[in-house]
Amino acid sequence: CQQIQFADDMQEFTKFPTKTGRRSLSRSISQSSTDSYSSAASYTDSSDDEVSPREKQQTNSKGSSNFCVKNIKQAEFGRREIEIAEQDMSALISLRKRAQGEKPLAGAKIVGCTHITAQTAVSACLSGGPGLGHQLFHGEQTNCRDAPVLAGVAVFAWKGESEDDFWWCIDRCVNVDGWQANMILDDGGDLTHWVYKKYPSVFKKIRGIVEESVTGVHRLYQLSKAGKLCVPAMNVNDSVTKQKFDNLYCCRESILDGLKRTTDVMFGGKQVVVCGYGEVGKGCCAALKALGAIVYVTEIDPICALQACMDGFRVVKLSEVIRQVDVVITCTGNKNVVTREHLDRMKNSCIVCNMGHSNTEIDVVSAAPPGWDVSSSVLTPAFSQGRLLNLSCSTVPTFVLSITATTQALALIELYNAPEGRYKQDVYLLPKKMGE
Repeated sequence: CQQIQFADDMQEFTKFPTKTGRRSLSRSISQSSTDSYSSAASYTDSSDDEVSPREKQQTNSKGSSNFCVKNIKQAEFGRREIEIAEQDMSALISLRKRAQGEKPLAGAKIVGCTHITAQTAVSACLSGGPGLGHQLFHGEQTNCRDAPVLAGVAVFAWKGESEDDFWWCIDRCVNVDGWQANMILDDGGDLTHWVYKKYPSVFKKIRGIVEESVTGVHRLYQLSKAGKLCVPAMNVNDSVTKQKFDNLYCCRESILDGLKRTTDVMFGGKQVVVCGYGEVGKGCCAALKALGAIVYVTEIDPICALQACMDGFRVVKLSEVIRQVDVVITCTGNKNVVTREHLDRMKNSCIVCNMGHSNTEIDVVSAAPPGWDVSSSVLTPAFSQGRLLNLSCSTVPTFVLSITATTQALALIELYNAPEGRYKQDVYLLPKKMGE
């Protein structure tokens, strides 16, 4: 009898969803339990991974096939996540209400490249209001990238893209028959770089570029210094709203979210080295210090290094502490901050993650022997192949992204509607009054 009871218990146990399924299920708060299970199943359906989205023939409810996502059937599920995000995005919603009457971007054809989450998808779905054009989104979330397709936005992105897929998606958005972009919305400078290199005739006709990242802004200043920037560009990254809210406060919360979700490690007493003490680094250090971690900082800028000292952190060289630390976090916006030499000297199970830019800060390629998946290493986990931890392994605060998205939208409106001659072929800071 006891054995029969045990068997029944085992059958009941197997009815519960997997870890991934439970995480998906928890976000579907408005469904019945039966519907939630089916949504979770579609969310993690492994059959979708067997065929590349580039090889699929999909159409949305309006009959359009001008998009490429993993599974358009997930759009409604993503739509629900977007509706939840909208509840805490008051700034962007207020702008949408104002823009519905004025249509400040009527006639604008915007091609964009940014990480897509439920929050950035809200920005994409506003295209029907302010009059935005086609956009490209690239990111690490799953369902939310499909929902903007239903709003008429041409989306070319899916989770698990290869490097070749990434550039293919960008090219599909730029090289469109009968449609030519006149505005660029970029995050990291990859889209701007592609248009500049591959489509110089299109680049010359762009009316403005809006860039929100440290790396992308640096690339724009390089073009400007070389006299090759032939369009005005708006530096959103250095605006007060982006620096103080997105870079600082957003990372202060999302760094813990990402680390806790992926490791379940207790950080009290752990030794952590944070590479870079800009706004992102400041947020990461504050969060880890509050948990009781022993935090070291590496920094090449003397002012930022002095700030780290004044905030109570010991400023070191990475080579000095690499053998003893438990966690390494990169926040520089540079490349090859953590190299194979560093990885060879780390202790077993040292956690390595990136909060800076793309997948360039950790030299994953040279660090990994042939056939070795760095992301699954037991000895030195480098989360999501060195890509951004808070976008790949967690989510980011909705309220903060609302501020950043609104700042980007205002910059687009300013550049698109500026009278001829106001902005020359250079990089401009967002006017402080506009940020306020």
